[in-house]
Amino acid sequence: MTNMLAIAIAQLNPIVGDVAGNAEKVVAAWETAADQGADIVLYSELVLSGYPPEDLVMKPAFMRHLRHAVDDICERTKTRKNGPALLLTTPWDIDGERFNAVLLIDQGKIETVRAKNDLPNYGVFDEKRVFSAGPMPDVVSFRGVKLGVPICEDVWTPKVIAHLKDRGAEIFLVPNGSPFEADKGDLRRNLIADRVRESGVPMIYCNEVGGQDELVFDGGSFGLNGDGSLAVALPGFAEDVITSTWSRGEDGAWRCDANAPKADYPGGLDAIYQTLVLGLRDYVNKNRFPGVVIGMSGGIDSALSAAIAVDALGADRVRLVMMPSPYTSKESLEDAEQCAGMLKTGIESINIGPAMGAFEQMLGPVFEGRDPDITEENIQARSRGIILMGLSNKFGHMVLTTGNKSEMSVGYATLYGDMCGGYSVLKDLYKTTVFALCHWRNAHHPAGALGPDGIVIPERIITKPPSAELRPDQKDEDSLPPYDVLDDILHQMIEGERSVSEIVESGHDEATVRRVWRLLDRAEYKRRQAPPGVKITPRAFGRDRRYPITNGFTNLVT
Repeated sequence: MTNMLAIAIAQLNPIVGDVAGNAEKVVAAWETAADQGADIVLYSELVLSGYPPEDLVMKPAFMRHLRHAVDDICERTKTRKNGPALLLTTPWDIDGERFNAVLLIDQGKIETVRAKNDLPNYGVFDEKRVFSAGPMPDVVSFRGVKLGVPICEDVWTPKVIAHLKDRGAEIFLVPNGSPFEADKGDLRRNLIADRVRESGVPMIYCNEVGGQDELVFDGGSFGLNGDGSLAVALPGFAEDVITSTWSRGEDGAWRCDANAPKADYPGGLDAIYQTLVLGLRDYVNKNRFPGVVIGMSGGIDSALSAAIAVDALGADRVRLVMMPSPYTSKESLEDAEQCAGMLKTGIESINIGPAMGAFEQMLGPVFEGRDPDITEENIQARSRGIILMGLSNKFGHMVLTTGNKSEMSVGYATLYGDMCGGYSVLKDLYKTTVFALCHWRNAHHPAGALGPDGIVIPERIITKPPSAELRPDQKDEDSLPPYDVLDDILHQMIEGERSVSEIVESGHDEATVRRVWRLLDRAEYKRRQAPPGVKITPRAFGRDRRYPITNGFTNLVT
């Protein structure tokens, strides 16, 4: 029986489906941990397949590929005498059933397999669709130490931890795939502290890092001693492999070396901004786009989108295009050019006036006798969409759309126009958060950002009234309530699922609340056709909030 364990936390950024590439990351982290003197390496949830693998695991060929990769990892890790064991996480077949599993591999052999018991089936998670639930897990014996290895959701409620405690668990090592939500870092720490307090057993929590479609995993892995004190902490939003040494005291309790690293985790707007940068960077790079192309309007949404893109990819991979119409103000042209200069990207201009004229000529006979209305405004937006998609097709850059959650909530966006593109980095940000992030970015240079230091968004872009500039003297507030009012109503409707009467009781005008409710309900068909985008809130459109398009429920009071 050993009284000391050196435990490595491998906080990695896998790519879903890239089994060979993920296996290389696993082995590289194992070698780093071996150089650090580790006895065992803990990986994040489903590191070999990437998380979440979704229906990939329903393909027998994919499961065979995973098994071959495990065999290869076993061969490669038995070559280093006394090298660390691996708690390797992967989808795994057992007697014809698929499980979300962790394999203890030591000296090239699979010694033990444990399967996830509590499969989440809410929000962005639907693991019951593709995995079977494992039995209540037993402890894993490693060098005379009884390890509890619950997987992610297994620690969100007390039952699995209590069971493992009863089985004699001395240390909990927990693989996780926990995506970012604003303020979730504190929630995780508090939840793990609850499990530690209930059991009196120390716990190490290894979280994935990196972007996967809408989800961003923010890392921030950490460990707590049995008394709940912080033992070790890894940085957020970056890969890392850290080994900490744990010793058994005379009372039998394990405790971490006091000198273990304890990285700070960013909070507030800093964490949100880093999430947006990492989500966009990984979406572009993992899908092998050379860069992005953005339509610059001179407004705040496109300016923030451009700043995030430059911070994520570098100025040389971001193409900014101004597409003026007869309604575009001189100030907007100046602001877009100034913003591009601050970001050091350059900007090009393609006038949509000829396209507007061509459509007017083509559709004039059909529209004869009808006054101009939103139809002509949408044609402008769609002309811009055609230009951006043409540039994307010709040069390979992905179109980055610039709409925010406030606009998408109420349908203040044009299908096949400003909604046209491959990814929407602001998709889950309310407009008031957009303003706050612009101020924050001008005052801070985020960790790992590739863009310039200092002010990158002109002050006039932030302070001028938002406008789509699709008709003379147009302002967003001609069509919508003020954004501070709108966003509070939307937050209560979407994240809070509150009724009209409850929102009115919170201080809002009833007519305004009813109007926003109708707009939100009617725009579902647009949101269903929107590109994916970074999840920030607990109720992002898409996988979190799923409402029917055809919907006869109109009870707006109770």
